[in-house]
Amino acid sequence: MTAKRFQLLIFVAAAVAAIAVAYLLLNIQQRKQEAELYPRKVLEIGEQELDPAVWGKNFPYEYDSFVKTKIDYGRTEYGGSTPYSKLERFPAMKRLWAGYAFSIEHNEDRGHHYTAIDQADTQRVKVVSQPGACANCHAAETPRLIEEMGWENFNRTPYNELQPHLKTGSSCADCHDPQTMALRITRPAFINAMQEAGVDLAAASRQEMRSYVCAQCHVEYYFKGENKVLTFPWSKGRTIEAIEEHYDAYAFKDWTHKETGAPMLKMQHPEFELWGTGIHARSGVSCADCHMPYIRQGSVKVSDHWVRSPLHNPNQSCQTCHNRPAEELKERVLTIQHKTDELLTQSQQALLSAMDAIIAAKQAGAGDDDLKDALRLHRRGQMRWDFISSENSTGFHSPQEAARILADSIDYARQAEIAVLQSNSGK
Repeated sequence: MTAKRFQLLIFVAAAVAAIAVAYLLLNIQQRKQEAELYPRKVLEIGEQELDPAVWGKNFPYEYDSFVKTKIDYGRTEYGGSTPYSKLERFPAMKRLWAGYAFSIEHNEDRGHHYTAIDQADTQRVKVVSQPGACANCHAAETPRLIEEMGWENFNRTPYNELQPHLKTGSSCADCHDPQTMALRITRPAFINAMQEAGVDLAAASRQEMRSYVCAQCHVEYYFKGENKVLTFPWSKGRTIEAIEEHYDAYAFKDWTHKETGAPMLKMQHPEFELWGTGIHARSGVSCADCHMPYIRQGSVKVSDHWVRSPLHNPNQSCQTCHNRPAEELKERVLTIQHKTDELLTQSQQALLSAMDAIIAAKQAGAGDDDLKDALRLHRRGQMRWDFISSENSTGFHSPQEAARILADSIDYARQAEIAVLQSNSGK
């Protein structure tokens, strides 16, 4: 190779390198500008604006993922977004909830888009009269209606009277300020419960808020007093024992069991309470970290608003913290859920045995006074089974706590059987 040709090659290589560097710098600058310009304020979003598509004008990346909550992404082993009858999958539930609306229909939930639609369609509101309180978390119109009607009036108004006004499921306005997109709390029941617990929500960090906005709805609750005021039973704490103590202080019951006559408690969906006892909560991991993980849209980092099971998105949901293969992480989750499901089945069997013993004793002439210990233990055992059964992680949010609660459920159910025997022997 001649010296002149070598010099030419050096020149060409240097030119290519310079162009590549210039392109890289230009690309970096463009991405910085893109990040600085997002979110873009195309229009003013009003405080009462509920349509996610309008919010999407200013926040297109979040909106693009939020509309995916309409998509049925399929079933997981114990959940997912495909609706199916849990009463058919777990027939024991019909007897365990005998005399209560959940024994009529209980289905797997769909995505957040369907919260108002599915509530309006369920037999639980068509066959049994429900208070408006049960609409608190199912419709974006709730805060406006509460403002217009008053808190207690909204709660006590029959759901079927409110239903024509409940058009929108979960919306951006439920969790975000329309001007800044800052996280906010819009549901009074959560505010009231946290105030009672001495928690200053105004001082909450953004990471805490990434769980608090979920805890507005993903909790255990009940309808208190004649006005059916939506209330979280946290006056004594958020463990199962503290919740039970709260209910016992009021001598509260959701219904009287049709077969045994026991005063029963129906647990709802206590994800926040169970999560709060687990390793993820203690490590500062929020609900959104797993169910709405950060994703990249160009140079912009946003939360994925396609709220779903982390099993469908382990790369973003799990591998950010756990440097293990995705299949290994999924297998770990399923191992926990399989073990929890086995305990749930054992708990159901123990509760059914206790119920059969109580029923047989009543048929033989025993009264409620004779069986008061057995009825109390039936209530205690079933609320613990229900706490884990109705919590939507099948134990994953706090595996050891879930196992402990179900062990106690089995124990109380067996104690109820013994109490029946003791009541018979005392005659």
